[in-house]
Amino acid sequence: MRNSLARLIGQHEFWLGVLVVALAVGLTIRTDEFFTLGNLTDVATSYAILGILACGLFVVLISGGIDISFPAMTAIAQYAMASWVIAHGGNFLLALALAMAVGLLLGLINGFLVYWLRVPAIIITIATLNLFYGLLVYATKGTWLYGFPDWFMNGVSWFTFTGADGYDYGLTLPLICLGATIIFTAVLMNYTRLGRQIYAMGGNRDAASRLGLNLLKLHFYVYGYMGILAGVAAVVQAQITQSVAPNSLFGYELTVLAAVVLGGTSMSGGRGTLIGTLLGVILLAFLQNGLTLLGVSSYWHTVFSGAIILVSISATAWHEKRKLAREL
Repeated sequence: MRNSLARLIGQHEFWLGVLVVALAVGLTIRTDEFFTLGNLTDVATSYAILGILACGLFVVLISGGIDISFPAMTAIAQYAMASWVIAHGGNFLLALALAMAVGLLLGLINGFLVYWLRVPAIIITIATLNLFYGLLVYATKGTWLYGFPDWFMNGVSWFTFTGADGYDYGLTLPLICLGATIIFTAVLMNYTRLGRQIYAMGGNRDAASRLGLNLLKLHFYVYGYMGILAGVAAVVQAQITQSVAPNSLFGYELTVLAAVVLGGTSMSGGRGTLIGTLLGVILLAFLQNGLTLLGVSSYWHTVFSGAIILVSISATAWHEKRKLAREL
C-alpha cells in the first residue's frame, strides 16, 4: 500500500492533476461563473479542437517524432471539405470522411519525408507547414468560405436536456468527436500491438529496427493518424465557427505542443501518457477560461501559460534526474 502511494505521488500526472483541481477550486471561489454547467460546456466545446489535435501530437511525440504542420493540414482538409459541402451538400459522415482523407494524405507525405530524408522531423514539418500553407493561400487567394447548409449550421445534438439556467444542453458534434478521439487513442496506445511498437520506436529507434519492426510503416501510421485527427478537427472547427478561413489556425501548433509537453510527454520519444496529455489540455483550458472570467487582459494569457509550462517541465526534469541518480 505504501509503495503504491509512493509510486502515485512520484508520477507527473498526479501533481498535474492536483494543480488542475487547485486551479478549478480557486476559480470557483473567485468567480461564480466558472463552475456552472453552461461555462464548463462552453470550455469543453471551445477546447475540443485542442484536445483532438493533442491526441494526435501525443502519438507522434511518443514515436520519437514531432509534427508542426498540422495547422496547415487542418486548414487544407477544412477548405476541401467545406468546398464540397457548400457546393454539393451531404451529411456529417461525408464531411468527416472527406476531411480525414485529405488529412491522411498530407500526413502520409510527412511520414514518408521524415523517414526517407532522415532529417529531424521538426525541420521537415516546419517546411511542410509553410509549403502546405503557401499552396492553400495561393489556390484559394485567401478567400473565406461561408454559406454552409442548414444541417451543418445546426450541428448534432444527442441526449438533449434543459438545464436549471433555462439553456439546452447535450452531446454536440465537438464533444462527440473529442470523446471518440480520446477513446480510440487510449485503446490504440494502451491495448494494441501497434501502440507498443510506437512506444518501442520512440524509446530506441535502432533497437526497434533490430527487433524487426517496420519503421517506414510505423511512420506512416503515426503521421497518418495525426493527419486523420487534423481532418476531424477541421470539421469540428468549421461547425463551431460556421466559416472557413485559410489561416484560422496559424500559430496554433505551439498551443497544442504546450499542452502535450505539459502533460509529461517526452519530446525525445518513448515516454508519456494520454492521461497526462488530457490533463495538460484541461489545465490550459481552465487557465485561459479563468483569466477571461477574471477580466485579465488576453496579453497575459500566454505569459501565465508559459510560466506554468516552464515550471511543469522543470519539475519533470528534476524528478527524472532524481530517479536516475537513485538507479545509479
